[in-house]
Amino acid sequence: MKAKIFRPSKTAMQSGRAKEKSWKLIIDDGSHQTKDPLIGWNGGATTKSQINLFFSSKEKAINYAERHKLDYDVLESSNRRIISKSYADNFK
Repeated sequence: MKAKIFRPSKTAMQSGRAKEKSWKLIIDDGSHQTKDPLIGWNGGATTKSQINLFFSSKEKAINYAERHKLDYDVLESSNRRIISKSYADNFK
């Protein structure tokens, strides 16, 4: 099993950045999901691919993966640059 550790980005429907502070661990068990022919939902033999864990820091997520003997990849994201703008600058 392999785990992916990353910082989730903000959704397009929100302007706040509160969810960017936590780290997310997703487990990929490598099992094949099948599509139900009647309803069209995805299904599989295990539910481990549905597990999403949130941690307050990257180190805590890495420690969890190492304790449970999971191979993991850490995906680093670039930090957003905030350019402060002032309405008064339009009239200089």
